[in-house]
Amino acid sequence: MNVEIFPDRESLGAQAGAKGAACIKDVIREKGEANIILATGQSQFDTLEALISDKDIDWSKVRMFHLDEYIGMPITHKASFRKYLTERFLNKVDPLKQVVLINGEENATDECSRLGAIIKEYPIDLAFVGIGENGHLAFNDPPANYDVEDPYIVVDLDNQCRQQQMGEGWFNSLEEVPSQAISMSIKQIMKSDTIICAVPDVRKAVAVRDCLKNEVSNLYPASILQKHANCYCYLDEGSASLL
Repeated sequence: MNVEIFPDRESLGAQAGAKGAACIKDVIREKGEANIILATGQSQFDTLEALISDKDIDWSKVRMFHLDEYIGMPITHKASFRKYLTERFLNKVDPLKQVVLINGEENATDECSRLGAIIKEYPIDLAFVGIGENGHLAFNDPPANYDVEDPYIVVDLDNQCRQQQMGEGWFNSLEEVPSQAISMSIKQIMKSDTIICAVPDVRKAVAVRDCLKNEVSNLYPASILQKHANCYCYLDEGSASLL
């Protein structure tokens, strides 16, 4: 794992986005198209802004997947990750080759099967991820299942994860936060050729310390990134403050 620390979240996001843009362009030159995974949440705001600011990316040659979505969440809800990606990314770039979004309003088991069948056809070149306050990777809360082979799974959200979603302003109360989601599995994320992990803010400091300094353990789900051969982790002074 390559770790870089920046003074603030803006410079962190600028570098993470620039690294991602360069990777996408390199893959398109080599393969003719690129398959990417995008993350959501407050931690990705600046990274996405930097990514879409690169006008040299041919988005018509990019296929996009995303990491997770709440079960039962309509796309009109402010917490919907489909809504997030549509407004913060898809509406701001030229049309992509293919967009594969998770529909949490469908039968969850059937949706996992549908998504799994698609992503198995397209090996991932680049994944953007973050680390949750509880150390989760996507919505794989601790203790995460490191062994499941299915690309997408139904997961239960723990209390700390749900508190984070409320604290970031996506919900008005803890009771409003769904208790389940569809998440990309750990094994599927780790199959990505390159991973860019952007983690700003001091509220992530404990999780960053646990996931980067402890031995790999499913109690610290994102610690598995230590084993990835081509993972770039971008921190700011707040998130790196306990390292």
